[in-house]
Amino acid sequence: MSAKLKNLWNDKLAKRMSGPEKLLYRSNLLGSDLRITNFGGGNTSSKLRQKDLLTGKMADVMWVKGSGGDLGSIKLDGFSTLYLDKLHALEGLYRGLEHEDEMVGYLPHCTFNLNPRAASIDTPLHSFIPHKHVDHMHPDSVIAIACTKNSKALTKKVFNGRLGWLPWQRPGFDLGLKLGAMARANPEMEGIVLEGHGLFSWGDTSKGCYLKTLEIIQLAADWLEENNKKAAFGGVKYQKSLSPSLRREVAAALMPVIRGKITGDQMKIGHFNDSKEILQFVNSKNLKPLAALGTSCPDHFLRTKIRPLVVNFKPTAKDRGAEIEKVISGLGDQLEAYREDYRGYYERSKRSNSPAIRDPNAIVYLIPGVGMMTFAKNKATARIAGEFYVNAINVMREANGVDKYIGLPEQEAFDIEYWLLEEAKLQRQPKPKSLAGRIAFVTGGAGGIGSETARRLLSEGACVMLADIDAKSLDAKSKELSDEFTADVVRTTLCNVTDEKSVTEAIEACSAEFGGMDILVSNAGIASSAPLEDTTLKLWNRTMDILSTGYFLVSREGFKVMKAQNIGGSIVFVASKNGLVASTGASAYCTAKGAEVQLSRAVALEGAPLGIRCNVVNPDAVLKGSKIWNSGWKKERADAYKMSELELEDMYRQRSLLKRSVFPEDIAEAIYFFASDVSSKSTGNIINVDAGHAPSFTR
Repeated sequence: MSAKLKNLWNDKLAKRMSGPEKLLYRSNLLGSDLRITNFGGGNTSSKLRQKDLLTGKMADVMWVKGSGGDLGSIKLDGFSTLYLDKLHALEGLYRGLEHEDEMVGYLPHCTFNLNPRAASIDTPLHSFIPHKHVDHMHPDSVIAIACTKNSKALTKKVFNGRLGWLPWQRPGFDLGLKLGAMARANPEMEGIVLEGHGLFSWGDTSKGCYLKTLEIIQLAADWLEENNKKAAFGGVKYQKSLSPSLRREVAAALMPVIRGKITGDQMKIGHFNDSKEILQFVNSKNLKPLAALGTSCPDHFLRTKIRPLVVNFKPTAKDRGAEIEKVISGLGDQLEAYREDYRGYYERSKRSNSPAIRDPNAIVYLIPGVGMMTFAKNKATARIAGEFYVNAINVMREANGVDKYIGLPEQEAFDIEYWLLEEAKLQRQPKPKSLAGRIAFVTGGAGGIGSETARRLLSEGACVMLADIDAKSLDAKSKELSDEFTADVVRTTLCNVTDEKSVTEAIEACSAEFGGMDILVSNAGIASSAPLEDTTLKLWNRTMDILSTGYFLVSREGFKVMKAQNIGGSIVFVASKNGLVASTGASAYCTAKGAEVQLSRAVALEGAPLGIRCNVVNPDAVLKGSKIWNSGWKKERADAYKMSELELEDMYRQRSLLKRSVFPEDIAEAIYFFASDVSSKSTGNIINVDAGHAPSFTR
């Protein structure tokens, strides 16, 4: 822990807060620093006096983080509220360790004030501790001490007897009773270390509890810094990592292949991390044996699986391209070996009532000289899994530096991973959206049609890479969509579709950010208008470069990614009714749009054996939000029709059979249709979105 933990408590602000509000304040402060606890990890509680609405009398009420919350972002409605006397009365119903899980069913009967927030399995761990304010954190520094071979003795040495210690035990009612008994028997104690798990600390006030938690974590970090003098992870095997750009290049090459090979019923999103902590670990001599030990803290392995997969990549290889191809050729065997090992773990550890085996593929992939890739059902989960493994790396480094790191026993790990309560939580999760786990790449992403397409795909659960040549507009759209759908699922890349290198780098960026590509929307464009005799070669070439060559380059590079994944894909060209029916004064534009349509048919033919579909959406007269119309095209078309710009939109509307205007969201809906599985049996097709333009009827 390089920088010291700071006391962020603001007395002036806290003075105006109620008891529950101070608990919330404390929780948000603690959860905002990953050195204190990881995302979704840990919990906090306060035992408060409140008026019972039924009796009118004052009652002792425990506020405790509810099931599934995150301390850094939790709100007041994220806390469960329970009568403390009813929680204590549950001790009389407890029938022993073999009946642990049934105690969870009693927790709703202790609810105060009809609070709908479900209580977590950690509730008893707080209720029996005889202190008003309790924190349970997962700081790397304390877990490093808790995960050593001589954890008990080390805890006593580091904290000079100020903290108690309890051996590893799965969270539940019995552990809560043991915590309470130890705290009552030792009133001078300031907290308790749970072996292989984390820290409990407490105080008489919310502020006092917060400060005590910071003090203990910092004490552990300072002791480790002073006493850990060993070379990290057994020393360095690879002196240098690849450069940042080369690391991303390798990630972009490997992630789609891995993603394709581990995709089954559930599509997956990837996340790449090459932080200094990860690079130190993947470049070390003890990478493989330490990775094989697995993680210890339950929060770690629930997110990362019991252990990662180390990819056989040599960063020192002189021919990097050949090395990547060698890795790819061996990935199938490596992945199958991991799956077989996981199946063995399941068979050795399963109970008579265990849930069926889940996805046997690894979540975490470690690559020497490059970094770490994580794959999960969505981007946030993949990112967070990576953060948790960084926690595990920190724990292993410090634990081995002062003693010997010990992973959780296999059976104990299994009993957490396949806990029936965890299974019930998984079964309660909502049905995934239609594009969950899909990755979309949209050119012209900062424009009207491009951004509305992104919005439509994001609304169905896709991750979207917006590509555009306009950096300012791209930033604005990125912020807008990130605010609406979270920053995890939106990425941007500058892309000039006429430049081969720019296109290649943009596609690689998509693979490195999300793990591959499932949906390619080729939409970048311009409009040109001039009578034939006034059409210069420069205008002709520019139009063809963007609308014909640009579509070719983007589809070619996107096709390569989809082919590498080998799980199909959907390519959608945004062409124009001018691709089917020419207009006067637009020979270059009409020709280029016609080329797009024909290119889409060629792509559909080559993609079909691979499950890669290619279809066309033909818009007409989309004026709203269009960067093309604002570029001078609107005036040029108005001049061509010998009318004012103000009359143009109504002219297009009246020209249509349905007498309706066409908007970007209408085009986006057609694109979504071709991108989704509802059109899984359509390729080489065209949808006109033009409110009905009879000459454009396909035939």
